Formats: sequence, C-alpha cells, structure tokens
Amino acid sequence: MPNLTRRQALAMGAALAGTGLIGCSNSGTGPSYKIHQPKDSLFGLSLAQWSLHRAFYANPGSWNHLETIKFAEIARQRFGIGAVEYVNRFYVDHVRDQAFLQEMKTISDGEGVKNLLIMCDDQGMLGDPDEAARTAAIEGHYQWADMAAFLGCAALRVDARSVGTYEEQQKLAADGLRQLAEYTSQFGISVIVENHGGWSSHGEWLAGVMDLADHEFVGTLPDFGNFKVSEEEKYDPYKGVSELMPYARGVSAKAFDFDNEGNETNFDFFRMMKIVLDAGYRGYVGIEYEGNDLSEPDGINMTKALLERVRESLRPDYA
Repeated sequence: MPNLTRRQALAMGAALAGTGLIGCSNSGTGPSYKIHQPKDSLFGLSLAQWSLHRAFYANPGSWNHLETIKFAEIARQRFGIGAVEYVNRFYVDHVRDQAFLQEMKTISDGEGVKNLLIMCDDQGMLGDPDEAARTAAIEGHYQWADMAAFLGCAALRVDARSVGTYEEQQKLAADGLRQLAEYTSQFGISVIVENHGGWSSHGEWLAGVMDLADHEFVGTLPDFGNFKVSEEEKYDPYKGVSELMPYARGVSAKAFDFDNEGNETNFDFFRMMKIVLDAGYRGYVGIEYEGNDLSEPDGINMTKALLERVRESLRPDYA
C-alpha cells in the first residue's frame, strides 16, 4: 500500500471504523479513544447544551429556569435524546465539586444518557504567541479534562485561537493542541476543534492545523453554521465541512430558522449530511439551535425532526 497522508489515513479510518464521538478500534495497539457508538447505524442524535442557554442563564425561580445539574435528565425526558454535550460556562463554580459532579453522573447514568463532550470557552488562546500565556491556556483546560474524564466524556471541544500571520497561527495553534492532547490522552479523551470564528472558520486553515498537530487525539468538530472568518469574509460552509470531515470526531448541526416545510433556511441539511456520511462518519450529530424566532424547546424539536427526516431519507443510500 502506498504511503498515505494523515488526512487520507484519517478518512480511511473513519470509513472502516465508523468513527463517532469517538471511534476507532480499542483493540491491539491501535488508538485508545473512548468509543460512544450510537444505537442507530447511520448516525445518532445528541443535544448541545447551548441550545438551552437562555433557560440555563435564567434567574432561579423564573418560569423558564433550568438547573444545569439536570441537563441529561432534561435531554432524555423533554426531548427524547440520549446523548449530551455540556458547556463549561455553566459549571465554572462546580468543575472541582466532586459531590456535584457525582450527582450529574448519577443523573445521566440513571437516564441512560451518554456524556459525549464538554465545550470549553474562555480559557485563553491555545495558540497564544507568548509561550507562558500559551502554557497557561493549555493548563487552564486541564480541570475540564478531569471533569470530562469523571463524567465519561469522549472529548473536549476547544477553540484554536492565535495571533499572527496565517502560517504563524497555524503552527502556534497546532502546538497548543498537541500539548493539550498529551494531557487528555491519558484519559482516552480527544481534543476537538470547532470552527468558531477567525481563522478557525476557514476550512483549509483548520485542516492545515490538524496536519501540523499530527496527533491521534486531536480532531475537529465541524459546525454547519460557524464559517464567518471576519466581517468581510465568509467561508463556504459546504466546502468547509468537506475539508474538516476527514478529522471529525463529532458534528454540530446548527440551526437558526425554518420554512413552512420544516427545512432549515440557511443550510441544506440533506446536502450537509451527505457530505458527513460520504466521509464515512457514523457517530453522533449534535443538535444546536441558536435561532430567535422559536422558543428554545421548539427550535430543538424542529432541528431534531429535520435530522430524523434526513436520516430516514438517506438511509437507503448508505445501508
């Protein structure tokens, strides 16, 4: 067999192993990622906590306030969703609170809900050009990796922010990601980068970061809706998802608005999911509603219904 580039090897591994959040073989000397395999053979559905951020931020006692400790219960009982993606902003005061975390785990276990990942923000720039600041950002993620390990998560979702030229930022971000992965890998937890503004929303740039990082525990979380590089530049979302899928350890199906037939008006979900499935991905797809016209629960239900319809429509082509 000819030598493969890392991108080709990852794509082949995804096709053969049906990678999801997170999947490759745990046997022999192969990668030791945590494997959270969905019951559905095509793709499973998970719920991103940010879809309910207004309700979690609401004042306790208000009609729409939700308790962050009960997110897994809410996902299962209100929406019939059996996998969740946490947001670190809601747990800043509890990341080292073992009693709180144990109750979270007890709730998720009791509901039969899989804890997939923690989305980490506000921890500094992993690609900071200042080495001391970059180290501080890397180490700032450690507590969230510890929490993820306790909950049985498969990944940390992080940002790849930096300062400098295109190439300089690629190298710095890759260095920070690689160093963080050296820590998370002891738990079998992957560091996955979402296209989340700036150069990270440029598919080719982020794919290049993955190649430079060159670490089995570093991957991507392609997000359908985050391809705004700057106020002046918007990256083609279909091209971007295509470029990021060879490294994907998760997928975020972001939704904002729907037409009268239940289709998202900003992205063609059928086209997006064909790109995802053509890459060999068979893992979880996260529901992340960020619209304003519907209530958060209605937006979640609309996104879920659309993904279920897409899944059944595409199933014959990928059986």
